Amino acid sequence: MSRPRVVVAGLGDSGLLTAIHLARAHVDVVGVSSKPGLVSGQELGLRLARPERWARDYRIGFDRFRRLDGAEVVHAELTHLDPAARTVTVDDGTTARPIPYDVLVVATGVSNGFWRRPALQTEAEVTATITAAHARLAAAGSLLVVGGGAAAVASALQCATRWPALRVTLAFPGERALPQHHPNTWTHVRRRLLAAGVDLRPGHRAVVPDGFDCDRITTGPVAWSTGQPPYPADAVLWAIGRVRPNTGWLPAEALDEQGFVRVGPDLRVPGLAGVFAVGDVAATDPLRTSARGRADRLVAANVRAHLAGRPLGEFRPARRRWGSVLGVEDDGLRVFTASGRPFRFPAWAVGAVLQPWIVRRGIYRGIRGSRR
Repeated sequence: MSRPRVVVAGLGDSGLLTAIHLARAHVDVVGVSSKPGLVSGQELGLRLARPERWARDYRIGFDRFRRLDGAEVVHAELTHLDPAARTVTVDDGTTARPIPYDVLVVATGVSNGFWRRPALQTEAEVTATITAAHARLAAAGSLLVVGGGAAAVASALQCATRWPALRVTLAFPGERALPQHHPNTWTHVRRRLLAAGVDLRPGHRAVVPDGFDCDRITTGPVAWSTGQPPYPADAVLWAIGRVRPNTGWLPAEALDEQGFVRVGPDLRVPGLAGVFAVGDVAATDPLRTSARGRADRLVAANVRAHLAGRPLGEFRPARRRWGSVLGVEDDGLRVFTASGRPFRFPAWAVGAVLQPWIVRRGIYRGIRGSRR
């Protein structure tokens, strides 16, 4: 008797972990990815300022994940879902073909700026994108970061500490940045930004004309709808949170008004038999916290329960964002709790304990050494 086939659509942070959890669950796992390996959407600041250090932990070939040895990984773009036939259509740039499934897990994530794009890319194209952004900032004399989320504040801090001569300004619309975090988080992060020499500009809302391309590093000046004079800069990083769900291949009935995938508390998609969703693409709650809340474990368990006819568990979202905000710094990594309290992993522990033992062995269940 053939084993059930589970297709994981998208092998970013959440999809990859879901596939890893399912790889030894007596099912055949097929993962579909538009990238040739994991290209994490995490830690934009580190990626821009220190791409080699970022790539060591956030860009990893799929062949290095031990738990994926029994899975099939398809490097292609998802173009269509046929719920009646239970197939997804993929296109590798040369050929389009259907892949049948018994269970489908949608984990295609979101697009956000130049660092999170759904387009099919080769290894060389990924490298070129990362290298070009780093080189652009390295050559700049001044950098304006527009936005108040974690990607914006981390980019400002990491670039300021990487290039001390670079004049870094962070402009955000509210009285404080990180509005979805506890206020204590911003209090601590603000002190670190000021200590790094970052010029903070609260109450600045940028004018974004219709059709303006925020998905690239641009050049100033930037105009403000809040009345301040235009601000010049050699480089402008737009991190204004204009996320777009990667759901153009899904039927409209599976999506909410913003284009995210509708899910119930058990992460099943209503009206589509055998379809689940997880990660930034899933409309679990207003903050879409299933990625940060490690719902990859829950969705994998629910897929197994669904196939076995058992009751399914429910996702309980967090009320505030938490976790790493600034990324790895010279003195270690700070992780903020939901109450805004920072816990610091010392620099030695990040390399000797956190990454090799907690992340690579504990979370990913084993990663082979790099051949690069």
